[in-house]
Amino acid sequence: MQTVTMDPIKRYVLLGILLSLIRNISTSVTHYSIPEEMKEGSVVANLAADLSLDVNTLNQRKMRLDIIANKKYLDVNKETGELYIIEKIDREYLCPSKSSASCYIKLEVTLENPIRIFNIEVEILDMNDNAPQFRRDAIHLDISEATPKGERFSLSNAVDPDVGSNSVKTYHLSESEHFNIEIQTGRDGSKFAELILKKTLDREQQAVHNLILTAVDGGTPARSGTASVIVQVLDTNDNAPLFDKKLYNIRIFENSPIGSLVINLNATDLDEGSNSDVTYSYSLYTSEKTQETFNLNPSTGEITVKGTLNYEDFKIYDMEVIATDHGASSLSGQCTIKILVEDMNDNHPEISVKSFQSPVSENIELDTVIAVVSVSDKDSGDNGVVDLHIPHNMPFRLRESSDNYYELVVSEPLDREKVPEYEITFTVTDRGSPPLSDNDTMTLELLDVNDNVPQFPQSFYAIRVMENNAPGALISSLTAFDPDLHENQYLVYFIIEKEIANTSMSMLFSINPENGNLYALKTFDYEIEKDFLFHIEARDSGSPPLSSNVTVHIIIVDQNDNAPVIVSPWRAHGSVVEEKIPRSTDKGSLVAKVIALDTDSVHNSRITYQFLQVPDATLFSLDQYNGEIRTMRMFSYRDQRHHRLVVVAKDNGEPALSATVTIKLSTVETAVKAYSDMTEVPLEYDIFSDLNLYLVIGLGSVSFLLLITILVTIVLKCQKPKASKAAPPCRNSVASERNSTIADSTLVSNDAYWYSLFLAETRKGKLVVRQPVPKGSRYIVSSIPRGTGLTDTSDSAASTLQVKTQSIVASSSLHLTSQIGIMEVRFIKLSYGFSEDCLHVLPNFEHFTLGFEYFITIIVLSRSIVMNVVHLLTYFFW
Repeated sequence: MQTVTMDPIKRYVLLGILLSLIRNISTSVTHYSIPEEMKEGSVVANLAADLSLDVNTLNQRKMRLDIIANKKYLDVNKETGELYIIEKIDREYLCPSKSSASCYIKLEVTLENPIRIFNIEVEILDMNDNAPQFRRDAIHLDISEATPKGERFSLSNAVDPDVGSNSVKTYHLSESEHFNIEIQTGRDGSKFAELILKKTLDREQQAVHNLILTAVDGGTPARSGTASVIVQVLDTNDNAPLFDKKLYNIRIFENSPIGSLVINLNATDLDEGSNSDVTYSYSLYTSEKTQETFNLNPSTGEITVKGTLNYEDFKIYDMEVIATDHGASSLSGQCTIKILVEDMNDNHPEISVKSFQSPVSENIELDTVIAVVSVSDKDSGDNGVVDLHIPHNMPFRLRESSDNYYELVVSEPLDREKVPEYEITFTVTDRGSPPLSDNDTMTLELLDVNDNVPQFPQSFYAIRVMENNAPGALISSLTAFDPDLHENQYLVYFIIEKEIANTSMSMLFSINPENGNLYALKTFDYEIEKDFLFHIEARDSGSPPLSSNVTVHIIIVDQNDNAPVIVSPWRAHGSVVEEKIPRSTDKGSLVAKVIALDTDSVHNSRITYQFLQVPDATLFSLDQYNGEIRTMRMFSYRDQRHHRLVVVAKDNGEPALSATVTIKLSTVETAVKAYSDMTEVPLEYDIFSDLNLYLVIGLGSVSFLLLITILVTIVLKCQKPKASKAAPPCRNSVASERNSTIADSTLVSNDAYWYSLFLAETRKGKLVVRQPVPKGSRYIVSSIPRGTGLTDTSDSAASTLQVKTQSIVASSSLHLTSQIGIMEVRFIKLSYGFSEDCLHVLPNFEHFTLGFEYFITIIVLSRSIVMNVVHLLTYFFW
């Protein structure tokens, strides 16, 4: 074991440190007083100020607060130096002993650099925060009713954890005529109360006395606590048994079964315990017959039937009963009982159905007799009086015909569809007490009458059918309901005949007469028929039959089954359209216009145009909505002379259908412009003044003969057979028919558009002609290229005579073309002016149209020939 030795110098150093520490420990005590139950965070005092400490150095000196032998209820705020509460202080918990009136919390405040220790005492002042409490909530006392007045009884005292004036000061007793209290002071200064009997008790008047003892302390405000004082009064045998009545009159029916209760006697003894126990017995004045007929229970006082009761043998029984208690000196009481035997309602009423008619028709008349019923009862008096009734919720009523005879008649209209049969219960009840009853149930069936028409769930059916449907396909099921029975509910379905455009509905649709399934008999085409409106009838098989009908609207839904058709520029099937334009054409000039038609519905027939093939995307533009091809810039010497444009016209269907057209554009030199300018120079009409007379006569003769030939041709072409019947009146219409194949902005009835197209095409040297629209009876205008007689630039050096000759011929040709175009446009307008009703009047309309074409063509060609001859002769003479 090693021994540790310390240098003497070190010993002196440690001793100096200890002496300095002892010197820095403050021997004085700082005292504070605070009330208990202060809120958390409440400031007790400013320690820094009271201890003369610098607040700014508290953190540096590591200030801490220690509580000696107690829970930490307080702490110091090192920023402000304040002593504050961190947990509520309960004085009664902190200092539970009441021997000392003072309660302290001792604290130590320690600081370093240099070390200093301060002693602090915080006195916790008592507050009246506790109410007096009794050790038991209820104080039970047993006092005999024979106890004399003035007797004292001790009561437990109340306890208050507070001290001083806040402890128990006095007691109060609730108001009572039998008791009061007297307050006593103990050796330790505590207060307690004694209960004093000031009036004798009577248990029979009041067996229990409930009192309230209140303890009040001396605090401000005063607090109190209560306890119940329950005084139980003990009994003595001082009361005799008593019956409710001296005389009992009892009525009992004959034939009452043995053991039936006649009366339950109850003799009351106000005493308790054995003093109140009672025994019942017959007196000597009760006859043996009565004792043999009735039994008396000595413990309960129940009198029951012991023998047979017969109203004819004994009607009245008299008896006397004595009740005796079990006290030491027993006491007794008695009563008299008179039993009256009454006649019993022991016979049930009887019901007998004399006549009942079933089944009956549902349209039976009101007040018709359905049944006859009789009732009877063998009892007498009220027991023999009977009443007959049926349920109230039925369309029938009872009518009394004679004594105890009733008739069942119809009181409300019957409806088999609502109630097919009725369970009629006849109930007969006598007027006895208790009443006896009997019942009999009869079933009334109703026969059906055809009084309900078939009903469809809807009054109008809108059925959508996709076009191109398969013939015989089921398109809907129309089912009606008839609430009648048997043949009255068997339904047959018909299509009410209606003709549309000489076509019967039965040729278009078929309905299954048994189940109402509706079928389409043909394939529908939206472009020809868009909807049908007709009626379907449902008829039952009753007599007479009833029927109802419903309106059916068949709506044909369009499919995208028609591809667009290119109608302009016109070309033969699969051929290429050739166009010629001057190379000097300006930017934005119209080169060509593509027009396509789609006979589908508006949605599916919206057509857009796109270039499928274009050699130079910077040279030409295509409007996707109107199909116009225009130049985007002027031609340059680098551009090719020939351009192949492929345009596709696509509809808006799903999937989309399309058509294409190939346009071959050829550019020509500026001689074309000179030619076009020359064609627009007006002719000098004064050249005709030098014509010879024979030339005029010759031309007039030829024109006259040509006119005669034309008229004869027209007469022959327009001959038609006699009509079989009078033609209905017709009217002109500028609107296209419903099944017109023209869609969107390409309506052929728009004369202004076609006339502008005609002028544009004519200026480009094209002949505007009429083309039939596929699947329709209308016509459109189109243009075809024609020979212009123009040459390339190499031929531009021709003589003036050749140029002028070409100018005259071209002018004549353009004039001819203009006349043909105008007449064609007028013809289109005229042909569109007739509605389809007018076509019924003109069975040979095609002959008329062809003859009119010939007439117009010959007139225009004749005029052109004459004008060309005139121009040539004029030039010759010139």
